[in-house]
Amino acid sequence: MKTATLFTYFKIVNFIGTLPENINQIHVDSRDVKPNSMFICTRGFTVDSHDFYQEAIDNGATVIVAEKPLDIDLDKTALVIVKDTYKAMAHIANKFYKNPSSQLNVIGVTGTNGKTTVTTLIHSMLQKAGQAAALSGTIGLEMHGEKYTSENTTCDILTNQKFLNKTLAENVPNMVMEVSSHGLCQGRLWGIDFDIVVFTNLSQDHLDYHDSIEEYGYVKGLLFAQLGQDLNMDKYVVLNQDDPWFETYSYWSPFEVISYGIHSDADFSAKNIRYQEDSTLYTLLSPEGEYEVQTQLLGEFNVYNSLAAIASLFAKGLHVAQLVEYLVDIGPINGRMEKVELDVPVTLYIDYAHTSDAIEKSIDAVLPFKKRKLIFLVGTGGDRDSFKRPDMAEKASVADYVILTINDPRTENPEKILADMEKGMLHDNYRAIANRSEAIAHALDISEPGDIIVFAGKGQEDYQIIGNKKLPYSDFETVCENAIKKYKN
Repeated sequence: MKTATLFTYFKIVNFIGTLPENINQIHVDSRDVKPNSMFICTRGFTVDSHDFYQEAIDNGATVIVAEKPLDIDLDKTALVIVKDTYKAMAHIANKFYKNPSSQLNVIGVTGTNGKTTVTTLIHSMLQKAGQAAALSGTIGLEMHGEKYTSENTTCDILTNQKFLNKTLAENVPNMVMEVSSHGLCQGRLWGIDFDIVVFTNLSQDHLDYHDSIEEYGYVKGLLFAQLGQDLNMDKYVVLNQDDPWFETYSYWSPFEVISYGIHSDADFSAKNIRYQEDSTLYTLLSPEGEYEVQTQLLGEFNVYNSLAAIASLFAKGLHVAQLVEYLVDIGPINGRMEKVELDVPVTLYIDYAHTSDAIEKSIDAVLPFKKRKLIFLVGTGGDRDSFKRPDMAEKASVADYVILTINDPRTENPEKILADMEKGMLHDNYRAIANRSEAIAHALDISEPGDIIVFAGKGQEDYQIIGNKKLPYSDFETVCENAIKKYKN
């Protein structure tokens, strides 16, 4: 693309040296730079990539975008100085990739819990309706059965635009995105033209980053404001009417609000809910009539998730009767209250629950079916949200036996993490085991036929962060290995 056209938006900009006529790529990691690329220097929490501009030049960058003067050989590389490289990147990337989101149907889902389940349900139902769709979230990007990894639930600005461009190039008309509070706060969604935005719920999480629940809530609300003000566009807001933030978010966008809930008179509501060991049934009241719903997803929280997905696709134009049919065949979401199908005399679930609210809901989902003991393994992470650790253990205390462990130790002292959790325990029938694999082994070792065991905290994640390294690890594999060892040998 012609380099000069990428900077036509900016009024306050300083060009030093001569811009090359064209550039082929844009990068924010100096190690990825190829010849005839643009390198944008960004400020991170631990790394400032202004420090690596020379490596980018050595790798072939012909344009450096920065916030300050740099010592550059202007015969080889041009320097462009802007006020804010993050904002500049949003405009440059959007123009470089030709504003792909404006040519797609983009659905964004935010909230503390349920984002992955809701986006996966929407993605699956679109496919069942014969509409190709891409899914962006904790799994990275999934499209046509292929997966492309990413570092965060919500990718950086440049990666988002690359993914959207790839989706468009593959003739996939729909993009479904998980939207995290970090992504909103850091502007990673700038430049994305959403059509439908969805809110699941808000509970205490990430308060080490956001300082207060109020700040956290207002950051989540940025997604609704991001729909814009162009009332010639058909855009919709889908909100959980049972959540205290419903009224606040309702006024953050001029577009129509479609509500869902269980305990309120919402546009989409669930009544007469029946919970079973392998399914959930309820009566759906909707603008298109009343329907009997059956889903393989378990628990009240998944009733909310299914309502959110149905309401979102109703907003998109699909008929409720179709959506109810599609939902029946969609199996449990990987790592989200997922039953481990093994021929063993205990019932095993893997769940991503890592907040006190999610732990409470996870336990509530299985308690009605308890025959003997409920064993609950609860994990938390190092260097994150230490304030919520006692609350998580307190909620887990409903179980007959609790195992306190660690999801990702990172750089924090494991004994400190466990000590924080122990403060919340309401009984003494528990063990604190820092090593997650050993904790899982212990849960299986003490189990007896008829017990239920829930392994919470990691879900489908296939890694652990120990120190500063991301190492291969799987709850599913560890659980299966120890269950077979216990009951098959």
